[in-house]
Amino acid sequence: MKNKLVVFLVCAVALVALPLFVQQFGQGWVRILATALLYTLLALGLNIIVGYAGLLDLGYVAFYAVGAYMYALMSSPHLFETFPAIAAMFPKGLHTPIWLVVPLAAGLAAIAGVLLGTPVLKLRGDYLAIVTLGFGEIIRVFMNNLEHPVNITNGPRGLDRIDPFTIFGVSFGKPLVVGGFSIAPVTLYYWLFLALVVGSVVLCHRLELSRIGRAWMAIREDEIAAKAMGINTRNMKLLAFGMGATFGGVSGSMFAAFQGFVSPESFSLMESIMIVAMVVLGGMGYLPGVILGALLLSALPEVLRYVAGPLQHLTDGRLDASILRQLLIALAMIIIMLLRPRGLLPPPEHGKAAPRPAAVK
Repeated sequence: MKNKLVVFLVCAVALVALPLFVQQFGQGWVRILATALLYTLLALGLNIIVGYAGLLDLGYVAFYAVGAYMYALMSSPHLFETFPAIAAMFPKGLHTPIWLVVPLAAGLAAIAGVLLGTPVLKLRGDYLAIVTLGFGEIIRVFMNNLEHPVNITNGPRGLDRIDPFTIFGVSFGKPLVVGGFSIAPVTLYYWLFLALVVGSVVLCHRLELSRIGRAWMAIREDEIAAKAMGINTRNMKLLAFGMGATFGGVSGSMFAAFQGFVSPESFSLMESIMIVAMVVLGGMGYLPGVILGALLLSALPEVLRYVAGPLQHLTDGRLDASILRQLLIALAMIIIMLLRPRGLLPPPEHGKAAPRPAAVK
């Protein structure tokens, strides 16, 4: 027990100090780390739906978009400038505090999750995937076109000038000076995302061990048997959709504050597929695997930028760097699936070796 505690403390100190060391090589690397943690939070939420409950959701990015636009609308001057009534009610602008807008984003995403789950309760497999994929695209198109006749989302131009987070008087929009040492805003966001990921891991672990988690896994393994055992599969599925969507809403609000700008292009189908790939390649239903898959697939595209550039120069510009980077990502994913078909870190109960046959005397 003491050894485990020492390991946890060492890991915690290392994760907290990591951006302070990495920022010596440029703020871009710290930004990659913060983005990886944000995708880890998304993957943990999708793991509740896909990994625990066994519901294939290809429209998870819709909840991400709902949370991002909720925060952007409540913390940017767009509504203030568009609607005179709001400008009259809030003369100094809509600068909604984080303690109000983030729970609102989470709650709105949870409602969207339940609304999605209600009509698809009886669908399974490919049919469920197609419906959820359509839901994700509907939300993106909805955000893209909600500019006329009333301009709410500003259409494809997106929303900018979004307020950074302010927690206990500390603004994440400017460097924090402590004892003559300057801490960059991106480092502050890294620490915030790290705290959210740690809290989410604890919550997901407790859910996994609870009666709700066991009910989800029973539905995943055999829904008919679970129903025969008295599990209310309808409510459990809706709870999985709502709980997973909550993670997406919180992640979306973090993304909006972190980027300072949101547009419909940030919530494309490719984003949903990448989040699903993080869960599947890491190991569905197993928290260490999901975290590993999210960290690898979110950081790999950014790291490969430094590989694709030199390869493009070697071919005298005949290869497009972005296309080459996507090719390298696809090759890496194919190799992983061939070598580890159950994921990089599959759940122990699904990864046991087959029993050896008894020796013949």
